[in-house]
Amino acid sequence: MFRKIAFLLQSYFGISRKEARGALVLMVLCLLLLWLPFFFRRFLLPELHINERPVNVKILDSLAVVLEKASQAKSKSFKPYPKKTLARKPGKPVKLSDFDPNVASVDQLETLGIPAFLAKRIENFRSKGGKFRKKNDLLNIYDLPSELFHKLEKYIVFTAQPTFENNTAGTKKHIGNDKAPYSAFSKPSKTVITAFDMNTADTTELVKLRGIGSKLSLRILKFRDALGGFHSADQYEEIFGLDSVALAELHRYGKVSSAVKKINLNSVSAEDLGKHSYFKNKKVTAIIINYRNQHGPFRNVDDLRKVRVVDEAMIKKIEPYLRFE
Repeated sequence: MFRKIAFLLQSYFGISRKEARGALVLMVLCLLLLWLPFFFRRFLLPELHINERPVNVKILDSLAVVLEKASQAKSKSFKPYPKKTLARKPGKPVKLSDFDPNVASVDQLETLGIPAFLAKRIENFRSKGGKFRKKNDLLNIYDLPSELFHKLEKYIVFTAQPTFENNTAGTKKHIGNDKAPYSAFSKPSKTVITAFDMNTADTTELVKLRGIGSKLSLRILKFRDALGGFHSADQYEEIFGLDSVALAELHRYGKVSSAVKKINLNSVSAEDLGKHSYFKNKKVTAIIINYRNQHGPFRNVDDLRKVRVVDEAMIKKIEPYLRFE
C-alpha cells in the first residue's frame, strides 16, 4: 500500500522515489497532528483526575476592584505624546513645453510631469547607448503610461542636425550653433553594408548598423551564444534594449544561414541544461531531468510533451535546439 501511493505521487508530480517517500511521510504526520486533539479529548482527558477547588467569589471580586482602581489611576497620570506633523515636500509644478528626449535632463523631464523614477530610467537608457529616433520610441520605456505619452507627444521635438550650404568662395558655410565655422567640408564616404550571418557575426559587423553601438552589439552576441545561435529572425525581438531602428537594421542585414548548436536531451546534465536561455527555470529543468531518469530516454518531442510542466509554447521555443540520441 505504502509503495503504491509513493509510486502514484512519483508519476503524477514527476519527482524522484526518495522525494515521493518523504512527501508521503509528511502527509501521514499531518494526518496524525489533525487527529491528535480529538484523540486527546476523547480518550486521554477522561482518564486524567483533576482536583477542582470551589471558586471563592469574594476574593475574585476584591481583585477586580483593585485592578479597576489601578487602571483608573494609570489613565489619569497618562499624558499623550504630542504628535509631530512632518512638512510635506511640495511636488514640482508641471509646465509643458517642447523638449528633446535625447538631451533633456532629469529635472526637465520631471517638470513636464514625468515621475522621478521614470525620468531616471530614461537617463539610464540614454547612458547605455539608447536613442529615441521617433516619438513612439518613448513607449519602449518600461512602465511609461500611455496617457502620459499622448499628453507629451505634441511637445516632443528632435533637435535638427547642423546643415551646410555653399557660398561664393567655394567653401561650406556652417548654419547652426557652433562658434567656429568649417573652412571646408568633405562628405565622408558611405560605408557599404552587406548581409551577414547572425550566427557567425562579430561586433565589427554589428556596429556598422544604425542604432547599434559597442555595448548593444556585445549584448546581442551574449544572447546569441547563450541560445546556441538563432534559428529565426523573429528571435531578435527577444533581445533587451533594441529600438525600432536597430530591429529594422537586423532584419535587413542579419540573416540566419548556419545551423544552431543542439543539446542532446538524453545525456545533458541539469547544470548544463540550465545554462541555455530557454531553460533558466531551475524547477522546470530539474523536473525534465527527473522524468528522463525515471522513464528512460526521450525518443522525440512527443515524449517531452508528457512532462506536465512543459507546455506547447515552450515546446515551440526549445524544439529547434534539441536532439534525441
